[in-house]
Amino acid sequence: MPAHPTLDEAAAPAVPAEAVTPLIRGIAVLRQLTEAGGTLSLSALERTTGLARSTVDRITATLARMGYVRLDGRDAVLTPRLMELGNAYLAALRLPALLDARADALADALDESVSLAVRDGDGIRFIHQATRRRAMSLSFRIGDLLPAERTAPGPLFATEWTSEDWQRWRTRRAADPENHGFPAVPPRENPPPAEEFARRAAQARQDGWALDDQLIEPGLVAVAVPVRDPVTGRITCVASVVSHTSRHTAAGLRDTLLPRLREAVAAMEEDLRTAPPPEPAPAPSGLATWTGASKQELGREFVESLARGLTVLTAFGEGRTELTLTEVAKATGLARATARRALITYEHLGMVTQSRAGAFRLTPQVLSLGYPPLSRTSLPQIAAPHLAALADRIHESTSLAVLTAAGDEIQYTARVATSRVMSVNLTVGTRLPAYATSMGRVLLADLPPAERHLGTGPLRPLTPRTITDPQALARALEEVGTQGHALVDEELEEGLRSIAVPVRDRTGQAVAALNTAMHSSRHTLQECVEHLVPALRTTAAHIESDLHVSARFTHVPLT
Repeated sequence: MPAHPTLDEAAAPAVPAEAVTPLIRGIAVLRQLTEAGGTLSLSALERTTGLARSTVDRITATLARMGYVRLDGRDAVLTPRLMELGNAYLAALRLPALLDARADALADALDESVSLAVRDGDGIRFIHQATRRRAMSLSFRIGDLLPAERTAPGPLFATEWTSEDWQRWRTRRAADPENHGFPAVPPRENPPPAEEFARRAAQARQDGWALDDQLIEPGLVAVAVPVRDPVTGRITCVASVVSHTSRHTAAGLRDTLLPRLREAVAAMEEDLRTAPPPEPAPAPSGLATWTGASKQELGREFVESLARGLTVLTAFGEGRTELTLTEVAKATGLARATARRALITYEHLGMVTQSRAGAFRLTPQVLSLGYPPLSRTSLPQIAAPHLAALADRIHESTSLAVLTAAGDEIQYTARVATSRVMSVNLTVGTRLPAYATSMGRVLLADLPPAERHLGTGPLRPLTPRTITDPQALARALEEVGTQGHALVDEELEEGLRSIAVPVRDRTGQAVAALNTAMHSSRHTLQECVEHLVPALRTTAAHIESDLHVSARFTHVPLT
């Protein structure tokens, strides 16, 4: 496993005798997949981790069983389900839930990107990104780790460093002066002397804010202000406004946007001061039973100690920021000895720390387990493997679509076509009238009647069977809403039959529709309802499960 970027490998602490070796190896595999962007061949994992191929195969098989990895031929691919580990940290931290609305509002008001970051050793790690979409836009993701000395938040965090922290920073910087250990930033040529960062930290202590004047790459500038804990007065996170020199110089950013940033930070600190105590979310249950059953079913291909070790992270969450060993064991159903060895392992890896005697909390390093590449996943990317599995199961083409901004058409965003002599010829990006399609009716049925837009003028009959009477269509939409699916028979095109079900977000709103379409001769109406609708609903549930995990702390684009 490669060294953590904030430590010289030679100075890394020895592995504790009670550490769980399979868990260390599994974390190494997840980190390599993360640094590779989420996909890596099994042979490449063997090479980069230094593990035997048989070990890599068993680890990836276990991760696939847990839903954290998908095996696609010879490749291992991270899946959205893995984000539940990072979500556990973010939920326990509470900062994204309390402050992200302020950050998003500031980004909208300034039309610039706004970031929230926390300290991670001698680096910073992003916990929220409100990014503007431009040709030259910010590419950093939630979970990305940056060296403190090349950022605006870094000097602010350094104002609270101890002498030991400064020594660790100097050791890391001497071992990796060009920052190759930080894949989120380009390597740095001709780094300035260490005294320069110490000077910036001293200036930040005096000013209460800090600038990044093209330290990461030419053209990128940022101004940052600390958000302080209302009880301790220490920095809990740092808010930054990030721009480009084509829009602002560093000095211009300071002069024009710093006052607005300070106002937003003051509001954030007031939100922290007045936030009610968190209501503990339900702890996961039955995890130990599940891992035991998986071991019994899969035998030696399932690494039970790895699976049980990963479940320990999910014991934390909202209202469960700090947990004792007993509380971790109770939440997961694991034996105290098993939970203890997992916590010892995570403490060695830097993912868990003891906040007080006998109490543990997660660290930002948990976000290194897949969160950066997965935090930019769109709904079509989430749905694609599920559409493929459904197409294999029912031997028909499958599609995902959303309503267009006008609301009178659907647009195909993902599609898996089957090979048939006679098939439905549609591609991603195709638009069709919502009123005459199964996916359109599913999405229209989820809207209040006053918000349903069917276009201007009378509805056009596309076939002799197309419903064009507004009252008849309203009744059809009410029926769709009641039964939870839409079946459109030869209304869009003669001989074409399609069935669709909704895909809902965390609030329960239908944000997309999933369907299959075929020639009417292949399935009777009864067969569609009895066999295809249940398959569609099962697939929609899988997509929703991934979407809900992905969208808990990130924005998931629908197209």
